[in-house]
Amino acid sequence: MTSPELSRLCIHTITNKPWPIETAVEEYARAGIGGITVWRDALDGREPSVVRKRILDAGLAVVSLCRGGFFASANPAVRAEAVRENLSVIRQAHELGAPHVVLVCGADPKQPLEDSRVQILEGISAIAGEASRFGVRLAIEPLHPMYADSRSAISTLEQANDICDLLDLPEVGVAIDVYHLFWDPHLPEQIERCGAAQRILAFHVSDWLTPTRDLLNDRGIMGDGCIPIRTIREQVVRAGFDGQIEVEIFSNSLWASDQRRYLDRIIDAYRRHV
Repeated sequence: MTSPELSRLCIHTITNKPWPIETAVEEYARAGIGGITVWRDALDGREPSVVRKRILDAGLAVVSLCRGGFFASANPAVRAEAVRENLSVIRQAHELGAPHVVLVCGADPKQPLEDSRVQILEGISAIAGEASRFGVRLAIEPLHPMYADSRSAISTLEQANDICDLLDLPEVGVAIDVYHLFWDPHLPEQIERCGAAQRILAFHVSDWLTPTRDLLNDRGIMGDGCIPIRTIREQVVRAGFDGQIEVEIFSNSLWASDQRRYLDRIIDAYRRHV
């Protein structure tokens, strides 16, 4: 399978964190990239509708809004506030024109993971009606198990699929991120399961560096690590996914580099390794 067209490439604003969103939009359009995923911090002090117009006027697609979630907590008041916050995120996504919100579902080290998963199910149920009303879908993103303490009790695609099955709502699907899922021996069959239910809303790429020097902010550009990115991409395509391929890289060293050269490296890696 050959590399997808550049028009299918999407960059997350967090990937080029030093750039304000205005610069990111300009640079992505200049490079011929097809889409942008907006992180909520990039909207600080800006009207989402104005940002939406800027993105569309530049010829880019608004691919998604990152992020909602963090439903799990041993404290009921925190859980209630999370629901209120996610309702606001859905409205923000609607104003931005984002078709879905990526959910990092949360966890709480003060309680068993099973309790957190129940609370995640309850939290998504509580906001699904608002998502439907605004035409915004919810993409459950499993995270690598190293984040199971406080970021996500959903560590596998199987767990995300199970939640989707329990909810049985058209508004709810999954985001598949190779960084978080490449290690899972059951990934191919779970991708196929996603495809059968037509629930793949997003596909994120980066690479796992060896050694990884920081558990959060040391991801690599595609091809610089050990993830079989093209193999996983082919599995996702066979499962019916035909959307944008999103580059999401957290990296202290890459953020400190020349961002234009970094963007050029991303495009080259996309062509050679995705």
